[in-house]
Amino acid sequence: MTITAAAEIISSFKSHSEMHLLEVQWGIADYCNTSSKSARVASWAKLACDEELTVMIECGRVSLERALVETAIKSPSEQWKSDFWKKLIAGLRFDGFELVENEIETSDFNLRFSKQKKKFVTLVRMLPDDIPGLDFREAESEIVTLLNLFGFGVAKGHLEQAISAFQRGEWSSSNGELRNFFESYLNEIAVALGCSRSANSKDKRDFLGEQVQPPFLLTDYNEWNKNNQKPQFIQSLMSRMHPHGGHPGLSEEDDATFRLQVALITARLLLRRFKHRQSISHN
Repeated sequence: MTITAAAEIISSFKSHSEMHLLEVQWGIADYCNTSSKSARVASWAKLACDEELTVMIECGRVSLERALVETAIKSPSEQWKSDFWKKLIAGLRFDGFELVENEIETSDFNLRFSKQKKKFVTLVRMLPDDIPGLDFREAESEIVTLLNLFGFGVAKGHLEQAISAFQRGEWSSSNGELRNFFESYLNEIAVALGCSRSANSKDKRDFLGEQVQPPFLLTDYNEWNKNNQKPQFIQSLMSRMHPHGGHPGLSEEDDATFRLQVALITARLLLRRFKHRQSISHN
């Protein structure tokens, strides 16, 4: 989605001849369908997804997908309200990047050197790239694999809907599905470990923290505690995923991104733990 959105943005502000010049600069002209802009976009996206190509841009040699993104973010600010721009933003955030808006003062010689402000964006990494476990594309893939392995179809459905809504920029819908995803896979783990399916969600989390032996949610890690006054990560995260209404001054995009990231990292940790527990019980 990120790559396709970037290619679509480029086609929206570049002419056919300008797109051809980029193909020549990048050394991909022989691989591209030039019959229409949409065909060019499809060719670019397919090449970026299927081939490990490096191309030359102003700052040196980079991957073709990076070149597409770097070119797309140079689009005029009028493009920033388009649906493709929203998809690019969502895709980049899911890849661990975001666009930071900047502003510089420029002189317009046609208007007797009048000062004008020009907006532009730069690409920045949201989190360090050398810390294991922070690749959210990788996290999503592993989580889906584990959900399939355990037969947690309902939880998988909620995750797919959450990611789909996030990619469309529908933050509230994404948040709601992430809450359902978090609650669903914890419930399924509790049932798999012996809890009654008819128990409510809170009782199932208590089962995971106290009744099943050894406990699945760990008191030593402050994931669960019998004393409600003690720190409890799982219940606190559940509460964080269920706030009441928006909060002035907070970006819905930032909040939705945070929820998606923390939900994926937490799910990967707990589903891996469940897989390890299942493998021990079967040996």
